[in-house]
Amino acid sequence: MENHIRHKWFFNHPPAVVWQYLTDSELLAQWLLPTNFKLEIGHKFVFGAKPIRRFSFDGRIYCQLIDFEPEKMLKYSWRGGAGEDVKLDSMVTWTLEPRDGGTELTLLHAGFKGLRNYLPYLLMGKGWLKIAKRLAKRMEEEYATS
Repeated sequence: MENHIRHKWFFNHPPAVVWQYLTDSELLAQWLLPTNFKLEIGHKFVFGAKPIRRFSFDGRIYCQLIDFEPEKMLKYSWRGGAGEDVKLDSMVTWTLEPRDGGTELTLLHAGFKGLRNYLPYLLMGKGWLKIAKRLAKRMEEEYATS
């Protein structure tokens, strides 16, 4: 089993716009999950999701901002389970590159320490694809009206 998920997308928006959607907690809630994210290295934040009992997932994704370079890279830990019982210990890195008047966005979700079976990993890979569609739709709706 590979221990990472990698996806690339192209958005017809400059890196500054994509960056805003990756780092503004109100915008994150519109396409990813509700969160108390702050762009401060070391900040601990939580994403709130729907619990999945069969995977011992309480619906909380515990994260900590590890590193960032404005409009270029964002990296945070991504841990989930049920309270103190961590079932997933991984790292999410977003990389933004200007391309053809827009932005190429790369997601690397790596590590997956603590994963005991392959199914949650497969679901997360597919889940990120759905999430990226929501991001694209949200940006298009926002910038079609401005």
